[in-house]
Amino acid sequence: MGHIDNNFLSAIETNWYSFVTSIFVFLVLFYLARKRVSFGARVLIGLGIGLVVGILFQNLDYDTKGITTFGSIYISLIRMLVVPLVFILVLNSISSLTNLEYLRKIGLKTFAWFLGTTGVGSIIGLVIALAFNPGSGIQQAAPADFEAREIPAFSEVILSLVPSNPINEAANGKVVPVLIFAIFLAVAIIKLGSRNAETVKPVRDLIQSLAQVLHQVVKFIIRLTPYGVFALIAGVTSHYGWETLQELGSVIITSYVALIVHFVLVFGGLVFFVAKVNPIRFFRKIYPTIAVAFTTRSSYATLPVNLDVITKRLHVSPRIASFVAPLGASVNFNACGGIWPAIVVVFTAQVYSIDLSFTDYIVLVLVSIVSSIGVAGVPGPAVISTTVVLTALGLPLEGIAIVAGVEALIDMGRTTVNATGTTVTSLLVANSEDEFDREAFNNDKDDEISLQTA
Repeated sequence: MGHIDNNFLSAIETNWYSFVTSIFVFLVLFYLARKRVSFGARVLIGLGIGLVVGILFQNLDYDTKGITTFGSIYISLIRMLVVPLVFILVLNSISSLTNLEYLRKIGLKTFAWFLGTTGVGSIIGLVIALAFNPGSGIQQAAPADFEAREIPAFSEVILSLVPSNPINEAANGKVVPVLIFAIFLAVAIIKLGSRNAETVKPVRDLIQSLAQVLHQVVKFIIRLTPYGVFALIAGVTSHYGWETLQELGSVIITSYVALIVHFVLVFGGLVFFVAKVNPIRFFRKIYPTIAVAFTTRSSYATLPVNLDVITKRLHVSPRIASFVAPLGASVNFNACGGIWPAIVVVFTAQVYSIDLSFTDYIVLVLVSIVSSIGVAGVPGPAVISTTVVLTALGLPLEGIAIVAGVEALIDMGRTTVNATGTTVTSLLVANSEDEFDREAFNNDKDDEISLQTA
């Protein structure tokens, strides 16, 4: 006991300024939260204070260990959630489709477009990040518990994705086998439920309850983001000063270039070549969705407007719209699940001087596609999805914390891409099912959509 006391007193004596600074900043951020300052604003404030404190500590040659300890706690809490969260939410997302025939006809098309465009987004994010090198100017030593992996053969990679003992793999933090196991369970639930709904009703109710409980746990941890951002950014900037802000600026630029490329080329291309409609007319008609998504940074807040846009301005049948739009708000994460994780992976690998192979890039795309289902409906899906991808590739999760401070700026563009992807998918599915009124779409006189419903 005396040894513990001595360690505690030693920590206080050598890092008292770190602890005092941390407590003061936490109180300020807590006060702002009580005053209803927006979450995004508090994250940016935490980033700004972290930059100032880090530069000040750098100039005074102060140790930031007391501050970064809080950041490490934040990272550990995020890591704690990964496996149970994605397992339950994959079950909840897929098993909610009760009719197997409906799943085959419309659901598979919808999921194919959602996941396919997410995969393309991941490739775009990867290519743009490799071209822009957003993390090349920040070099950090790998965390003490990080071990470089040997590059496995491709056959070993495939075998490692197949679950053999889901409980053991969950305990070892192997995310992808757990996700695949969850998909098998979800399909089995749908199959049994189509024969006798009462048989699987207790299971569905349990899954939905667990999902709601995990949502609440995620909310608790996401609320700590401003504090975690402050602590981890302060540690980084104590070493690199203003250069860090410059490099984070390159992350913003890289992200928006990738988002714009995906928005214009992928969405515009699908609308023009697959649905065979004028993409300029299409984007003009869905402007209310774009505006609300960009300003609210919430797919759920955008949903009421998006439903009106899809049915009244795009003239897609309500049957398709009522299925695709709510599902898209929960599952379609082209930006959060595809583009952003790819950029953060490249950024993290560059920051920690970790070489990635072509096999790693393939795994990145595949994991992005699968994990985008697992973050359905979760607050802060980009953080969770990126955590899953980094974990699958064996990269340090600290990379998330470094870029977390600029996420509020990037999230506006990410949400816009996510919501637009849902609108595009509604059009594509309706067109394939002959439930799209092309003549009405080509009429320039559109019904007015009130943004007040957002």
